[in-house]
Amino acid sequence: MRVRSISGKIPAFILQYRMDSIILASGSPRRKEFFKLLGIPFNAVPADIDESITANTDGKRFSSELALKKVEKVLSDARANPPAWIFGADTVIEADNRIYGKAENRVEAAAMLRYLSGKRHQVITSMALYNRRENKTDCRSVCCGVIFSPLTDAEIEWYLDTNEWQGAAGAYRIQGIAACFIDSIEGSPSNVMGLPLRDFYVMLKDNGYDYGA
Repeated sequence: MRVRSISGKIPAFILQYRMDSIILASGSPRRKEFFKLLGIPFNAVPADIDESITANTDGKRFSSELALKKVEKVLSDARANPPAWIFGADTVIEADNRIYGKAENRVEAAAMLRYLSGKRHQVITSMALYNRRENKTDCRSVCCGVIFSPLTDAEIEWYLDTNEWQGAAGAYRIQGIAACFIDSIEGSPSNVMGLPLRDFYVMLKDNGYDYGA
């Protein structure tokens, strides 16, 4: 398999490898960008699952369940010819024992931002990696803390007008204008973006995926 960069050229630092393609069970543009950044060949196959948040659910357990369900859905759909690798991930926000996923509309997004304003919350990303060779799925979760500065109503309305909140857990994207509202991050910044790169790299290595040194 020939691995190519976005420009169509084979990245020099991975010419020596012939990596397996990974099925990315996600439609997240950020995770696609990370896979491209790492030079990992992949095919995005978004998993259609129910992501409804149930009451009294622990954030880590909930995100782990969704990551596993995404992998299981893709594996089930391809049962006759399962791919070598399937990767699913899910990111949620947890604050005061309450889980925040993606806002359904502008009103809900505004409510999320007002609640997070001036507070510390936790970002949890769970990753599930299926390995056909060993016929198993490894699931891991990464947590980090984010402290928001206090937001005025005008700032919230301004941010909502950017539409960055759409499709983002907690109704914000740290890699965009929302970075202006972040006082500090305790942990991996890439985790807040949806894929903790260091932990993902270690996960690939631990499961025998041929990547890196």
